[in-house]
Amino acid sequence: MNSAQHHAPAHTSHSDISVDDRFERGLELLRKVGGRERPAVLDAVADIAPDLGRMTVAFGYGELLANDRLTLPERQVATVAALSALGNAAPQLRFHIDGALNIGVTPAEVVEVLIHTAVYAGIPAALNAIAVAREAFEARPDLAFEPVTTAEQGKRYERGLAKLAEVDGHAGDAVVASLRDIAPDLARYIIEFVFGDIYSRPALDLKFRELASVAMCTALGTAAPQLRVHIHGLLNVGGTQEEVVEVITQMVGYAGFPAALNGIAAAREVFAERAAG
Repeated sequence: MNSAQHHAPAHTSHSDISVDDRFERGLELLRKVGGRERPAVLDAVADIAPDLGRMTVAFGYGELLANDRLTLPERQVATVAALSALGNAAPQLRFHIDGALNIGVTPAEVVEVLIHTAVYAGIPAALNAIAVAREAFEARPDLAFEPVTTAEQGKRYERGLAKLAEVDGHAGDAVVASLRDIAPDLARYIIEFVFGDIYSRPALDLKFRELASVAMCTALGTAAPQLRVHIHGLLNVGGTQEEVVEVITQMVGYAGFPAALNGIAAAREVFAERAAG
């Protein structure tokens, strides 16, 4: 996916607008993503927690997501990645896979995000997410989708080393070097499988892969060192500090405030390190 091909949403968040205005702005954005005039979330909880439905619209869409710091495709890639990695919200994952398709993310790109999940949350999480995607695709009989298969070009290790250097530079080298005295096979798997097999696949560009990686590592909340590596990686492949902060902040809606706060702490460390040279 080429991020330059997509346009950001037109809305910018302002803290001084009323609850009703946030709700209406959220409805407008949610209709674009969900493809329905009345979002299902409002009726799903109307009998027991109607305020939660309105909060989801007003805060989740009218405030948290309603700015132009990330494009809608970037936001949906980050959300699908996080929900796939968390593995505990299949209905919401299905909604956001549909939402990604609604705003221009291709089926091949959706599948690639889910394959990418195998690196950070394990193969079972990726397999379960693929099952959700299959349901979404089958519900759209007019959807044109051909699975992407890639023929290996060159040796995995050399291919992986080149991709690792392109994404993570010295930060990736340090991770691999730290394993050589105790788990050299793990270091080799990182190079061959993660970067030689997964990152080298063509269906997503590196910026979208690193957006997905930052989203997953933030949402999981158990991988602060790896999150720092991928914040560096996102900046290395064309992301900005504002985009890093925004994708981490977006995880408030899917993994909670503590996960986002911890992610911002990691980002602060990375920004300071890069500023110091």
